[in-house]
Amino acid sequence: MKTVKTLMGGLLLCGLALVSHGQQVCSAAFLDNKMVVDEYTPKGKCSLSLTARGELTVATAELSSNESKAVDIVPFKIAIRDENTRTLTMYSGDDFRKIEIQKVLAKCKKGDSIVLLTLEKQYALPHNEILIK
Repeated sequence: MKTVKTLMGGLLLCGLALVSHGQQVCSAAFLDNKMVVDEYTPKGKCSLSLTARGELTVATAELSSNESKAVDIVPFKIAIRDENTRTLTMYSGDDFRKIEIQKVLAKCKKGDSIVLLTLEKQYALPHNEILIK
């Protein structure tokens, strides 16, 4: 039942993105092909340990009741939000299609957030902020 609710919430979220922003495609952050958000619903949360390892990507998402799968890689930029000042700082001026998460985490501390920005308006990325635990 929880899986059905999660899937329905994800479809609702994608539907709202389509209606409110035109022809947007739903996407998500993935770490080693596993979606970072705990549930693809408006209540979903993204978090990673400071010791996480793997390859971070942003991709269009195929959602089903069994799994969430990355489909097409989407280019993105990375910023880091400081926990104390809430200041956003660009991680790099580069555009990324993938990056080892340890490289980004090396510039973070516990409580900071990694903020992912899509480069094209057509991609909706509702869960774009990853809390570092």
